[in-house]
Amino acid sequence: MAQGKGPDTPVHEVMTDDVKYCYEDDDTEDVARNMADIQVRRLPVLNQDKRLVGIISLGDMAVTDEPSTAGAAVAGISQPGGPHSQSGGPRP
Repeated sequence: MAQGKGPDTPVHEVMTDDVKYCYEDDDTEDVARNMADIQVRRLPVLNQDKRLVGIISLGDMAVTDEPSTAGAAVAGISQPGGPHSQSGGPRP
């Protein structure tokens, strides 16, 4: 809607092309580091057959893992700019 598209717009016109994800047996520290690098707060979780089995969020990590894992991810995610920011890129 923000781009002037109506409710009849096909999903493929507004969806993310390059979906980031992790696997259910990945180490949470690696996942947190990846979330920080790509600046996202949630990732789809896939099994080895690449079937969706869940979503992991920073909140999940904060309550079930070492607080430092989620904290490190938040620090990276909170950097200005990035491909998933509202501005669409790095800020000057």
